[in-house]
Amino acid sequence: MLTFSFAEKKGASDTVVGLIFGCFALSNFLTSLILGNYLVQIGAKFMFVAGMFVSGCVTILFGMLDRAPDGPIFIGLCFLVRAMDAIGFAAAVTASFSILAKAFPNNIATVMGSLETFTGLGLVLGPPIGGFLFQSFGYEVPFIVLGCIVLILVPLNMYLLPKYDAIATKESFWMLVTLPKVVFLCFTRFSLSACLGFLDPTMSLFVSEKFKLPAGYVGLVFLALALSYSLSSPLLGLLSDKMPRLRKWLLVFGGLLTALSFFLLGPAPILHIESKLWMFVLMLVLYGFSFGMSCIPLFPEMLSCAYENGFEQGLSALGLVSGLCGAMWSLGGFVGPTLGGFLNERLGFEWAATIQGGWALLSGLAIGIFYILEASRRRSSLQTPPGTNEERIHLLASEM
Repeated sequence: MLTFSFAEKKGASDTVVGLIFGCFALSNFLTSLILGNYLVQIGAKFMFVAGMFVSGCVTILFGMLDRAPDGPIFIGLCFLVRAMDAIGFAAAVTASFSILAKAFPNNIATVMGSLETFTGLGLVLGPPIGGFLFQSFGYEVPFIVLGCIVLILVPLNMYLLPKYDAIATKESFWMLVTLPKVVFLCFTRFSLSACLGFLDPTMSLFVSEKFKLPAGYVGLVFLALALSYSLSSPLLGLLSDKMPRLRKWLLVFGGLLTALSFFLLGPAPILHIESKLWMFVLMLVLYGFSFGMSCIPLFPEMLSCAYENGFEQGLSALGLVSGLCGAMWSLGGFVGPTLGGFLNERLGFEWAATIQGGWALLSGLAIGIFYILEASRRRSSLQTPPGTNEERIHLLASEM
């Protein structure tokens, strides 16, 4: 990661560094929409492998930025490299979601939940390993090592992944985002990313100042979130697949519990509760679990909604849903740190976390109200005398 101190030495201000990080999210947002729309034409396997190749190469180039001249040239190269990294990342993630759903159509959430264990493992091991390589060998080596690992996986995936052929359909992002349920699910995805992104620039500073912890122990505090999420994800994925009707409740209560954890993370000043380290860690554990409750069932729920509304089952719909999920995640990844950093500077971490938790509260309440209205509408449709048995069976099946 490009550190603030290193960037300042190369002539970049705090504002410019923030824009460099924001450039990744903005590029990822636009690229996810474009690649999701053209997944069938490009090919899922090629998109995934090409995305990994670009990410690996760009990661190595990022490690070479210390050799660039200070000032505008360094800043320009940072923007270019981050934008290219976002393109590679968006390609790999969009294609990977689609490949998983295509390969495991009946166990999407289970597979995604299992894979999120490795995401948590990366969050746990990445900082200490990267820090060790940085301290031992300097700025370049962590990026070169990581980039080479990604590049080594490229030929392995070229050999292992099957090629999925598909025919492009007339469905579009506009048809997808005009579905009411998809709109609420997009907002949930956005709020998830915004809340997680908020902690990136604010949590370590708050913990070190509030609880007087050394830098090494701050990383251990973050383990509470990473381990909670990675360990609970497989179970939540299994529940989501075995009992699809639970998905709506996981999404609703996931948002509400996330809001609760952020309200008590500071805690909120209006609660007049003294901040304790054990409470902070406990809220991170709760947040890791509630994050998985909302994140894991969201993709299969959005995909089911698309199929129920006439989208053809295949790579075309998978690409649209994957691209939309990636775009909303990127949008939240931009708004969360940007707004969170501003609120943290003006109001302090306690109020900033409380306001950030409002996103999760709003998304949980909104999706909950939508599901209540949807269930009420379906019951009314079933009780109305006109209509064929076939229509009633369809309504019952869609509610299961």
